[in-house]
Formats: sequence, C-alpha cells, structure tokens
Amino acid sequence: MYTLSNRLKMFSIILMVLGALGIGYGFLTAPKTIQDVEALEKAEAHHGGGHEAAGHEATPAHEAHEASAETTPAAAEAHHDEVATEEAHAEHTTAVVTDTAHAEHAAATDTLAVAHAAEVAAPAHHKVAEKHETAVDAHAEHQEHLEHVLHQLQNKPWAALYVACIFFLLITMGVLAFYGIQWVAQAGWSPVLFRVMEGITAYLPVGSVIFFIFLLICGLDLFHSNHLFPWMVEGITDPKSEHYDALVAGKSGYLNFGFWIIRAAVFLAGWNLYRFFARKTSLKQDEAPAGDNFNYKKLFKGSAGFLVFFIVSESIMSWDWIMSLDPHWFSTLFGWYVFASFFVSGITTICMVTLYLKSKGLLEYVNTSHIHDLAKFMFGISVFWTYLWFSQFMLIWYANIPEEVTYFITRINDYTVPFWGAVVMNFVFPILILVNTDFKRVTWILVIAGSIILCGHYVDFFNMIMPATVGKNWFIGISEVSSVLFFLGLFLLVIFNALTKAPLLPKGNPFIEESKHFHY
Repeated sequence: MYTLSNRLKMFSIILMVLGALGIGYGFLTAPKTIQDVEALEKAEAHHGGGHEAAGHEATPAHEAHEASAETTPAAAEAHHDEVATEEAHAEHTTAVVTDTAHAEHAAATDTLAVAHAAEVAAPAHHKVAEKHETAVDAHAEHQEHLEHVLHQLQNKPWAALYVACIFFLLITMGVLAFYGIQWVAQAGWSPVLFRVMEGITAYLPVGSVIFFIFLLICGLDLFHSNHLFPWMVEGITDPKSEHYDALVAGKSGYLNFGFWIIRAAVFLAGWNLYRFFARKTSLKQDEAPAGDNFNYKKLFKGSAGFLVFFIVSESIMSWDWIMSLDPHWFSTLFGWYVFASFFVSGITTICMVTLYLKSKGLLEYVNTSHIHDLAKFMFGISVFWTYLWFSQFMLIWYANIPEEVTYFITRINDYTVPFWGAVVMNFVFPILILVNTDFKRVTWILVIAGSIILCGHYVDFFNMIMPATVGKNWFIGISEVSSVLFFLGLFLLVIFNALTKAPLLPKGNPFIEESKHFHY
C-alpha cells in the first residue's frame, strides 16, 4: 500500500495556496474601466515609446482623433480672422461713403462686400464642420478600441484560469481513454499499471465540478467581466442589434447556452460514470475467487461502450470548449488534434507517476520493459500530434481562405514564440530524446522528456485559447503561473491520495501474471 508522505502533501497544499493568491491578485489588478485602460496605455507609451512598444498598436481612429484635436483650433482661429477682416472692410466702406448723392451706390457696395464675406467664410465653416465630424468619429472609434482592449485585459485572468483548468482535466481524460483501450485490447503488458491509471483518473470528478462551474460562470456572465466566448454576447443573433453577427446567427441552433451547457453536462457525467464503474468493477475483480472473470468481462464490455461514447463526445467537446472561442473559424481535423495533445499528455503523466512510485521502492513488478512501452507511446503519439498539426496548418495555409488562414496568421504574428515553441517542445525534443531505444529505459532522460512534453502541450492549449480571448494583450504573468500552480497542487494531492485507497497491484486481473513477467 502506498502512503502519502507529509512532504508531498505539504508541497501540494503550498502550490494551491500560492496559486490561489496569485489568481486572486490577477483578478484584483485587472482593469475595471476604460479610464484604467487609458492610464495603462499612457504609462506604457511613456515607458515603452508609444502604443506599439507597449503591445497596443495605435489605431487609425486614435491617430485621426489626435490629428483633429490639433488642427481644429487652428482652423477655428483662421475662420475668426477672416470674419474680422470682412467686418473691418464693411466699416471702412461705410465711413468713406458720406456723400448723400452716392448713398445708393454705397448701399450696393456694402451688399457686394457682405456677399463677398459670406462667400469667403462659407468654405471655412464647411471645413471646420468636416473636421469636427472627423474628430467625433475618431473619438467614437477610439472609445470602441479602448472598450475592446478593456474586454481583452479583463479576459486575461479568466483565460489563464481556463487554460490550466481544461488542461489538467483533459490530462485525466487522456489517462482514462488509455485505460479503457488497455481493457478492450486485453493487453497483457499493462495490468501492473492499472492502479496508477485509476489513481490519476481520481482527479476527474474534482476537475469536472470545477470546470462545469467555470462554464456556468461564462454562460450566465455572473461577474460581468468575462467575454471568453464571443457567441454569448447579448444581441449577437439579433439583426437589429449593433452586435449582430450573421455567421454566428447561422450557428445559433447549435451554439446557444442551453444546448451547449446540456452537452457539457452529458459529456462530463458520462466520463465520470465510466470512471466510477471501472474503478468499482476493478476492485471487485480483486476480491473474486480464482477463475471467476465475471467482473473482468463486465469491465471489458463497459470499456468498449465507453470508447465509442468517448470518441464522439471528445470531438464535440473540442468544438464546444475550444473551437467556439473562434466562432468564425473551423477545422475538420480539430477534434483529432486536441485528442492527440491531451492523449500524449495523459500517457506522459502515467510514466512520470510510475517513475516517482518506483523511486519510492513501490511497484516492484514494474520493470524497464513497462517503462520502455510507455516511452514508445510517448514517442509515437508525439509524432501523431505533429502529423495532425502539420496537416491542419499546411492545408489551411496553402488554401489561403481568409476566414480560415486568419487563425494561423494571428498566432504566427502575435504569438510567434509560443506558436513555434510548441512545435519544438512537442516534436523536435521528443524525436531527439526518445528515438533512441536505450534512452526509453533511463529514468532521468524520461523525466526530462516528460517534463518538456507536458510543458509543450500546456503551451499548445495556451495557443489554442489565448489569441481568441486576449488578442495581442498576452504575456506569461502572475495569472498564468498561479493558475498552473493551483491546479498542479490540486492534481497531485487528489491523485496521490487516491493511490493510498487500494493496493497498487490488481491481483484479480486474469492477465496479471503475464504483466508481472513482461520482458523483451
């Protein structure tokens, strides 16, 4: 039996406390008003040399607003001088013409002078009016720009929390899918690892509750500072609204809060029901008399049904929870792409937890051949992820359809380092490190490779979510780091506590002897 050490427990709690404090700080320091955004932009411009240096480009509206503010007073002053000159000219004409015999001629002269003055003043008035209208329009556009930036900066702590929340939840789902595949395949090598997988999937109920609450907060706009999902904006499907979006309106039969949250509830409930069923049935098999494989067969059939449900729900989940952040964009490969990302992360987590338990003198029947097989899966699924990444990117980039290619242009231009960094961490490093057969059995090499893969796929989820929610206003700050720390601490505490609840060796499994003596 495994016993949770006080050191690991305290470490997990410290991570959670630090993470919670940082998350709170991120929400407290997020701008609340447009004036806060203006103050931030001015401060950044002062220290960074302008909006571009500060990470916010100066919009044409803003430039026009500033230009009109400078030119309008000058035009008004010119107009005032012209009118004053004409008035002086009229007075001079009246004073000179004193002879009563020329009164009619003077009156006619005065009339011509006034008409001339009106002709001169009219263009000046027209120019001032045009510049005033330009200034008003520019000011309105600038206010709209500030409001957009405000929404993005308010999204930042929410988006950081969302990335970490969904990442750790889907790691657990990757482990659960791998666990189900082992049962359906009747694999003989992996039963000695089943308790490790069951321990990791213990996070699923906890993560599901937190994630579902997060979705409710987004959909119900409980704190009035969350704009993660654009299709939830009020009036976006109403043709009379200023927020109307014809494309989103066309998808409203699918993308609406009621149907969306029901789908989320069904998916999360289905995954948790299988996890509960599998754990309970697996423990019952341990208690069954020798030769009684009723529970094993029951779990085999249940796992087959789960995998069918999983492959459908996983694809829809990826559309609902990630792709709908960019409701104008879609990819037919996206469900598989997301699956590959969290599937390899789940397998990597199994390997890392197994190596930790082995270092504590546990899992005596897990040998280097088991570790080697896990490393082969890490290597193979990393290549599979790269194939999907390239297929999705190459086809969209080559077709160059504006509605599709914008997704990648935004990420390449505004997220250059994380976009290409994810490729390096998720493909280049695994290939270089794990292509060697001997390296797949060396603990410290696998720890390095596993750490890089997990960090790389967190960055992958970061790339999928942040550009759609915060735009250019991103950086790895307190909110991002704190969110990872909180969910990492919670993840470690839950899974290692679950490992203490049952023996680490599933003795009742009919393939356990084969697994215990697995060598090649």
